[in-house]
Amino acid sequence: MVSSTQLDANMKVMNPIIGFGLIVVILDLGAPLDYHLIFGAGLYTAIYIIARAIGKYSGAYFGAAITHAPDTVKKYLGFTLLPHSGVSLVFTGIAVSVLSGPAPECASIIQGTIAAAAVINEIIAVFMAKKGFEWAGELPDSRKEAYHDTERTAGAQ
Repeated sequence: MVSSTQLDANMKVMNPIIGFGLIVVILDLGAPLDYHLIFGAGLYTAIYIIARAIGKYSGAYFGAAITHAPDTVKKYLGFTLLPHSGVSLVFTGIAVSVLSGPAPECASIIQGTIAAAAVINEIIAVFMAKKGFEWAGELPDSRKEAYHDTERTAGAQ
């Protein structure tokens, strides 16, 4: 509905505003977290990250299988879902505020676990998501490679 020229002009104006808004939202979500708890949540963090990754991957695989999605979706969609989002930080804030009265030790465990997982996931999972997109042939450079791999496979048969 909007021409490319008009879209580019609008985005040139809006990108700095959007970027600033995202920074403010992320800082607001992360500010109440006590980052000293990150180091005390080691085992819980590992369990959380592994369980979450298994859930994301198997859920995406199962969903793709029952909807008869292409094999690339079945195999690689789970990887692209791994990066953490601010939603878990919001829910952590809610859980901590609810638990701080009746069970403060649980509140601090949850806070440390999610904060550590967010930091780790934003470092590692982003690379895994990129690899998932590459393996699926969804990035411009990987499309060429996937096309050439398909040509080689077809030629060999």
